[in-house]
Amino acid sequence: MNKSILTNRKAYRDYEVLESLECGIELKGSEVKSLRAGKINLNDSFARIDKGEVFLHNAHISPYAEASYLNVEPDRTRKLLLHKGQITKIEGKLTQKGLTLIPLKIYFNDRGFVKLDLALCKGKKLYDKRESVKRRETDLAMRRAMSNRRK
Repeated sequence: MNKSILTNRKAYRDYEVLESLECGIELKGSEVKSLRAGKINLNDSFARIDKGEVFLHNAHISPYAEASYLNVEPDRTRKLLLHKGQITKIEGKLTQKGLTLIPLKIYFNDRGFVKLDLALCKGKKLYDKRESVKRRETDLAMRRAMSNRRK
C-alpha cells in the first residue's frame, strides 16, 4: 500500500523504460514535509553516478513555508540510497550508448519512508513516440469495441 506522491509522466513519453529499481533518497526534515504536501517536480530530472554514489539532479522540492530558517535549497543535488552491488550493475549498463537514469515515481512506502523508482531508460525518437501513440489509440478503440459488444 504505497502512497504515491508524484509520477513522472513525461519520462514515460520521452523514454523507453528498460529496467527499474526502488531506491531511498537522502532528505532533510523540511523536504519530507514538502513531499507530504506534494510539492515536488521531477520534470527534467535525472540521476548520475559520481565516485561510486548515485545522485539525483534537477529535482525541485519547494521549500516548506512553516520551516522558516531550516529550509534548504530547492534544486540541490540529493544522494540516492542504493546497495554497492546495484550501483556497479547500473554503472556497467550505463556504459552502453544512449542509456540514462530517470526517476519515474516518488512515493511513501508502508513504513513511511520516501522511496524513488529509478529507471534505466533509452531515449525515444520521434517515430517511436508516434508509434506508441498509435498503439495506445488502437488499444483504446479495441477496448471500446469489446465493451460495446458485451452490451
